[in-house]
Amino acid sequence: MELYNQDFKKIDNNLLVVTHLSQLLTYITGFGGLVVPLILWLTQRDKVVSMEHQGKQIVNFQLSLIVYCILSIPLILVFGLGILLLIGVSILSIAIPIVNAIKVKNQEPPVYFMSIDFIK
Repeated sequence: MELYNQDFKKIDNNLLVVTHLSQLLTYITGFGGLVVPLILWLTQRDKVVSMEHQGKQIVNFQLSLIVYCILSIPLILVFGLGILLLIGVSILSIAIPIVNAIKVKNQEPPVYFMSIDFIK
């Protein structure tokens, strides 16, 4: 049985969980962590409750990770600070999607800190 809210949007927490976990595709394909959530967000934002907001958060987070990785390249020359930034970005890019998928499954709001708002 599918549930709908007052705006006739489907309540689908499982799709939201898959959208959060799809960010981990970066480690398999190299680019899927941005492309797959972007496609899910663009195709489902008018159909699924909370997809509009959470999809924007996910895309902003993935774009922020790309910016942090690019910024770390020149910082490698400065006492190896870029290597520390790359290690931190790697840990966060694995941990945050998993934590937020669990939060969404438990119907709690996801939190993407250190995310730059490219899409408002």
